[in-house]
Amino acid sequence: MTRSDEHASAARELVDFEPFAPDEVPSMSGRLQRLCRAARRDLTVIGVGVSVMSRTGGLVTTAASSPGSARVEDLQFELGVGPCVTACTTGRPVLVPDLEQTPAVAWPGYASAALAHGVQAVFAFPMQDGGATLGALDVYRDHPGVMSEWAVARALGFAQVAMDTILDSGGIGADESDLLADEQEVGFEVYQAQGMVMVQLTVPPEEALARMRGYAFAENRSLREVANDILARRLVLESDR
Repeated sequence: MTRSDEHASAARELVDFEPFAPDEVPSMSGRLQRLCRAARRDLTVIGVGVSVMSRTGGLVTTAASSPGSARVEDLQFELGVGPCVTACTTGRPVLVPDLEQTPAVAWPGYASAALAHGVQAVFAFPMQDGGATLGALDVYRDHPGVMSEWAVARALGFAQVAMDTILDSGGIGADESDLLADEQEVGFEVYQAQGMVMVQLTVPPEEALARMRGYAFAENRSLREVANDILARRLVLESDR
């Protein structure tokens, strides 16, 4: 057994023995929730999250160790940038030991938003099946500093278990009632609102989503809150013209 296999085996055992939360059921999403909680304790960090690629190519939060971690995880979906996005794009781990030292141009808006939520360092590990990237596992710390060699290896082990959990359940999109990351389950209102903004401003999809993200960031609101206001016609984004 290789060292990476040993860490994956240890991570799997920790997930197997992680207690169920009162509202959890034996399902893929429930196991990913338990994985995040087990990883948080094992790695001694403030939060762990798992995001997967939706059918439209975007990242959506699937599981997190706590509501606060889920909010930080959602930032990358709302802003369209962040370590998880980069890890999925490059297929390599992204290790950011000090967010305060991260250039603003790297991930516009992300570092300042994550810092505001108490995150000082973030580490993203892609979940890969052959040449395909299914998503990434994110690890959050409330103090700066590099991860130890052991911690990186163990985080990769948890990422392996998360990927195996998804594949064992039939893969992405196999069961829409169970897979929270499907855009029809999480964030569907964002795509509906995006369509409305496209029509209202006569702009392409990418610009419509960028306008929504920009407004959400400027107003310190979540993208889903902005989307719901657009759908309810409480908010109409203004044209630059």
